[in-house]
Amino acid sequence: MGRILTQTLGYPRIGTDRELKRALEAHWRGKVGADKLLETFRTVQRQSAEAQADIDRVGAGDATLYDHVLDWTLRLGLIPTRFKSFDGLELYFAMAKGAAGLPALELTKWYDTNYHYLVPEIEADMQPSANFKDFVEQIALAQELLGERTVPVVLGPVTLLSLARLERPFGEVLEELIPLYVELLSTLKELGVAEVQLHEPRLVLDDAGEFENHYREAYQEFARVHLPINLVTYFDDLGDTYAWAVDLPVAALTLDFTRGDNLSLVEQHGWPKDKTLCAGLVDGRSIWAIGPAEVLDTLNRIQRHGGIRLSASSSLQFVPYRASIEKHLPEPLKGVLAFAEEKLAEIVLIGRMANGESAVSEIEASERAWSEYRSFAQAEPEIRERIRTLETGSYQRHSPYSERRPSQIELPRFPITTIGSYPQTAEVRRLRGRYKRGEISQEQYEAGVDAWIGYTIGIQEGMGLDVLVHGEFERSDMVEFFAEKLDGFALTESGWVQSYGNRYVRPPIIWGDIRRTAPMTVREFRVAQSFTEKPVKGMLTGPVTILNWSYSRTDVPRKEVAFQLALALREEIADLEAAGARVIQVDEPALREGLPLKRARWEEYLEWAVDAFRLTTGGARDETQVHTHMCYSEFGDIYDAIDGMNADVISIENARSGDETLHELAEFGYSREVGPGVYDIHSPNIPSVEEVKARLKAFSENLRPEQIWVNPDCGLKTRNWDEVLPALGNMAEAARQMRAELEAVAEPSLASD
Repeated sequence: MGRILTQTLGYPRIGTDRELKRALEAHWRGKVGADKLLETFRTVQRQSAEAQADIDRVGAGDATLYDHVLDWTLRLGLIPTRFKSFDGLELYFAMAKGAAGLPALELTKWYDTNYHYLVPEIEADMQPSANFKDFVEQIALAQELLGERTVPVVLGPVTLLSLARLERPFGEVLEELIPLYVELLSTLKELGVAEVQLHEPRLVLDDAGEFENHYREAYQEFARVHLPINLVTYFDDLGDTYAWAVDLPVAALTLDFTRGDNLSLVEQHGWPKDKTLCAGLVDGRSIWAIGPAEVLDTLNRIQRHGGIRLSASSSLQFVPYRASIEKHLPEPLKGVLAFAEEKLAEIVLIGRMANGESAVSEIEASERAWSEYRSFAQAEPEIRERIRTLETGSYQRHSPYSERRPSQIELPRFPITTIGSYPQTAEVRRLRGRYKRGEISQEQYEAGVDAWIGYTIGIQEGMGLDVLVHGEFERSDMVEFFAEKLDGFALTESGWVQSYGNRYVRPPIIWGDIRRTAPMTVREFRVAQSFTEKPVKGMLTGPVTILNWSYSRTDVPRKEVAFQLALALREEIADLEAAGARVIQVDEPALREGLPLKRARWEEYLEWAVDAFRLTTGGARDETQVHTHMCYSEFGDIYDAIDGMNADVISIENARSGDETLHELAEFGYSREVGPGVYDIHSPNIPSVEEVKARLKAFSENLRPEQIWVNPDCGLKTRNWDEVLPALGNMAEAARQMRAELEAVAEPSLASD
């Protein structure tokens, strides 16, 4: 038996110092040309190759300027008609962000991660056509740097089409794509690559069996090229798909052994002797270090079934670049962290163990590190006991919606609001940066924030909005802000990961029991409310979203962590009410994202996720109107859970989805109030009064007028004031015109009485 090899499936692609973000934004502002942007892009690829120098088979070609699904959409010529007048990078970014009044492709979540991809649109008359030039250039560059260790990463055709909106039959489009993929594989073979990775995460979903014939058809054609294929799956186990997936004509399969139970499937059904099993033993989505002894046990069990290769469980794009550079994390915590570079070292270590080299010192060091962490992260008995003794009434509002709604704020038809944040301008970021560096005092910082709050309240008052927000100028991120103020969290300095395009986040690390030690949002609420007689929303991020957008501890069930967060937020709601808040928004955009990929696990998750929201809001007074906000996920199959959250008002992302979510809500019979987004905040396009009015009229065909709120899709932090002011002005004017039309219809009937 030869030496056991190691592999990777993808790497962070934003640059170790966020170089790509800066280059993209400079390019969009006209400060940097295409050549300079692409030079930065290639620099990031070189960084990736250099970091993976010790890996035997390196996934390459996964780099992207914005989104890898968009990349493959363009490479296969799947360009909607509305973008045909664009070319080159203008076409790419028009599809990503919209341009010239044209809406961008829809943005939604990549499986159960916090990464967002752009949804391909396959029109009825669309004819796919290949242009792999940019991808081939990526692979050629990787070969210069990595030589024969280069393994191209290709998004598989069945997965790509399953992510798309189709106006043609699936099989018909697939038949047209297969020759294009064959062309690509033939080109890669001519380049001299030893194998190619075809990523097909669709295989882990429950309904993968419906696509069995499509997979067989495609991969039988690919096998004719005689280029070894590594069929890559991740995020869960194969389940019932295992029996036929391992029979596909490929040289290797990569399985995730960190999620689901692929180990049981291998042990129960065995492994075909003609295929290599690439074992994803290092979790590509977790920042926690492995326990070498535990991994070695799993490795030994897998090795009994045939030849293996060692792998990360998925691309490492979901974790930051390196933990070693973090200067302010507690040492016991830092000792058990592994970001992308540390995970590469873990893969190499497992490879050494698999090849018979001693790892006694590494195992002992790991055990010491975890022992020190466990001593550091001791449980808080009071918090644990409070959760254990919760009563049923803790999860319920005092009165049902029909009884509490009359006691809440009175508003006109089509009440106008926004979702929370306002532009995070360079001036706002400089203010926060100066405060964090100690260049200004807390009093000076708060005075600066308050000035922005006053300006924003004035803008909203002037435009005639009905329920105002303070703008969130003190918050760099909707999760990080709360993590800074709660015990049990740690924050990184350089732990950036990509959410989409040029939008990066630094997920906090939950390492201990969570406790609120002081009010978190009350000061800014009081300042905002002091500027206006209109109601100002108290703005909170919900417990499930904070959990799902953080790297959570693994020694405590996620349900318990969510409930700890819920209790902290419940205390905050009480303090906001005491300060005069009549409207409180508890955002849960990540509730759907946390849904397990296998339906058998949905019920358990949804039960505790909804309970966590209800525990957060259950103590609110009847007079307090509770809002929530959800975005950029498919919600059609969880409306029972959304209804069970018992929020008074829900606002939803809607503009990019063609009102699909709205139609689903109406079909479900949702009875409370809804704010479907009237325009896309991720696009620079400014909606006209007529466009917003048309949307509101469409809403009125699905919902009762008294149910409908008027708001953008999401927060406005990524936009600039030159875009926000006219967009909100047009939105407000459209709402006023709709009110006037309703009143005009009502007047004759009043006169006849």
